[in-house]
Amino acid sequence: MITTYILYLVLGAIAGVLAGLLGIGGGLVIVPMLNIAFELQGFPDVHIQHVALGTSLATIIFTSMSSMYAHHKRGAINYTAFWRLTPGIITGTYLGAWLAALLSTMFLKALFGFFLYYVGTQMLMGLKAKNARDLPGQVGTFGVGNGIGIFSALVGIGGGTLTVPFLSWCNQTMHTAIATAAAVGLPIALSGTAGFIYNGLGVEGIPGPHLGYVYLPAFFGIIATSMLTAPFGAKLAHSLPVDKLKRIFAILLFIVGTKMLWSAFM
Repeated sequence: MITTYILYLVLGAIAGVLAGLLGIGGGLVIVPMLNIAFELQGFPDVHIQHVALGTSLATIIFTSMSSMYAHHKRGAINYTAFWRLTPGIITGTYLGAWLAALLSTMFLKALFGFFLYYVGTQMLMGLKAKNARDLPGQVGTFGVGNGIGIFSALVGIGGGTLTVPFLSWCNQTMHTAIATAAAVGLPIALSGTAGFIYNGLGVEGIPGPHLGYVYLPAFFGIIATSMLTAPFGAKLAHSLPVDKLKRIFAILLFIVGTKMLWSAFM
């Protein structure tokens, strides 16, 4: 058990640094790391991806609270966009967690593998959304929030990879888009975690100690260090060539994505 906690402390530290340095959501790093860790621990393959997704979203609750507070102090959050997106986010993320519980680990791994390819391509080519129009009304943002929430639950992320391009497309500055996406990560994490806990209750064979699909040793270990190292990563971002680092990280995402696809289909 001591070795297990040390492993997750290290994973949390790495995830925090990369999240702060490259501006990526913690789930993008945590989910594949948890997959590897769970495989090393001999978890039943049928539960690996579900527990990785649930645990990832649970850790994002704390990192998103910290990030949201920091952006709030700088007055960077567009609360109009936040409150319009939040109802759809909550329903969509809970629905996504329910849907994930019905899907096989193979499907979820494949979905995450292709998602890593998508993010890696964005980073490698420097793709950015072009400003196109204003923020949609209540119905439009509810629909967008649903879509972001469902997909975020299926891949265990805080949604920034999807929310930032959407807000940029809606003529929000990049600074505002990033800050608002960080705030949106909180309802995603809360609703998604609730969904994975509820849908994991009573499921047999999940390694313990756990709460639904949230594996507690990984949860506590990751949040203990990721919240401490994320500010360090953000500080490094001001002194290191982040654009070059993103390209290197993009290649890593392709490698990890390929591993996820390989383990899903082989």
